[in-house]
Parts: sequence; C-alpha cells; structure tokens
Amino acid sequence: MIANPFTYHSPATLEEAFTMLEDGSGKILAGGMSLIPLMKLRLASPDSVIDLRRIPGLKAISESDGVVRVGAMATHHEIETSPVIRGKCPLLGEAASEIGDIQVRNMGTIGGSVAHADPAADYPAALIALEARIRLRSAQGERTVEASEFFLDAFTTAIEPGEIVVAVEIAAEESSEGYKYEKVPHPASGFPVVGVAVRVKKSGTGISMARIGVTGMGPHAFRARNAEALLQEAAGTAAAAAVVGEGEETNSDLYASGEYRRHLARVYAARAIAAALTRAS
Repeated sequence: MIANPFTYHSPATLEEAFTMLEDGSGKILAGGMSLIPLMKLRLASPDSVIDLRRIPGLKAISESDGVVRVGAMATHHEIETSPVIRGKCPLLGEAASEIGDIQVRNMGTIGGSVAHADPAADYPAALIALEARIRLRSAQGERTVEASEFFLDAFTTAIEPGEIVVAVEIAAEESSEGYKYEKVPHPASGFPVVGVAVRVKKSGTGISMARIGVTGMGPHAFRARNAEALLQEAAGTAAAAAVVGEGEETNSDLYASGEYRRHLARVYAARAIAAALTRAS
C-alpha cells in the first residue's frame, strides 16, 4: 500500500522544527523504522513529516562529568559500536545489539524508538535499569523525564505536544557494576516477546544496588521494584525473580499468553540476574 499524500519538511534547526509542529498535524521522522511502515499501511496519515536528519548535534554520543549523553538521532549501530557506550554504558550497547537486523540497526534511532514506545521494544528495559533520563525540548523550554516514568502505555509516553526527544542521558556505569540484557526474541521480527535488563552492584557478600527493567510483558516497560528490593535484602536470585511482574498487566496475543509472558519474565530475570552478578566485581 502507498502512504496518503503528505508534505515533507527538512528543518535545519530545532527552532524550525518546533514551528512546523505548532498546528499539531505533523509527525517527527527520525530513522523511519516505525513511522514509514505505519504510513504505508495507512495506520498513520500525518499531514506533514518533519525529518530531523539535517539538524546538527542530534547524533553525538559523549561523556562528561560522569554522564553519558546519547543524541536522539544516534542509530542503534552507532550505539552498539560506540567506544563511549562500550566503556561507560555497556548495558545500553548490549540492548542495541539485540535490535532487529543490521539494516534496522543502521537506520533506526534511539530517539525514534523511545518516542514510538512499542510495548516490545528493546531499549525501554535497559533505560529503566540504567535509570536514564529522556531529554525533551520544545519552543517553551527543556525538561527531562526519568525512563521509569516516561513509558505510560502502549505507544504512549510522557512527551507533550510540541516536544521533541533530543537526547538520552545516563550516569556512567561504575566498573564494579554487573549488567545483562536477556530476551526471548520473536523468530521473524526479533522483537522481544519478553526482555529483562538487570544492573547490580555488590558490597561484600551482599548486593548494594539492583535495578531491573522489563519489556514485552505488558502494555509498557516497567521497573520491577519488588524484585530489586528482595535482591538487596539478600533473599536470593530465585526469590527475586519469582516476583518479577507481580501486579503488572500482561499482554496476550498469538505469540504468547499473558501468563506465559509472566513466566518468561521470571525465567529470564533469573538468568539476567545470575549473569549480572557474575560480571560484577
């Protein structure tokens, strides 16, 4: 199917993009891995498409004062192979390497992925475990939203009208931290049926910090705070994994029932926790 007619814009600055968004009829185009297929299927028919590729500075990946800043237009492949990410934020790179295939990773962007908020996207679990902040900018100013509060529902985020995702900011991981992203990939698309990201820090014989993000199980990614607390209370991996997804809504479809997804989340949480603890020094 062919997309309905639309006007194409290619602004050179964010200010131009903000002006183009004012009437509410336009859609932001990042890598196009989500928007273009939706337009071809006519599930999305914006009056205008605002391509961010010409705007300088949105692809940069840098680290300063212990904070890693990933520009919204950085591709999955650029994140996967970035020396900054590998050295300071390897969990994000691990999640990026699991996205789709090489063609998708060469085109898709982190900003486009988080703004689209697919319930089965890879990034949200990692961003939640990393306690990342999503930086948003509009004509009225700039703000950040914690990843755990950003993904509100299926394809629904905390982005307000007129706002654009400009970066993702993450505190650099300490060398003593352990991390792991585990997922059950759909055999055709590569999307996670369920994905679990874990970040831990040991202290003596115990765990002083644990963060767990889950994607694919329900309508949006979430932080498994009850499991984190059990890990930090020395309840053990099995006990912590057994409560992942407790009280959370689940999705059922032709690929997996809601209860099976909850089961998978717990199995893969146990695997991710064990691997993260092995990596932690």
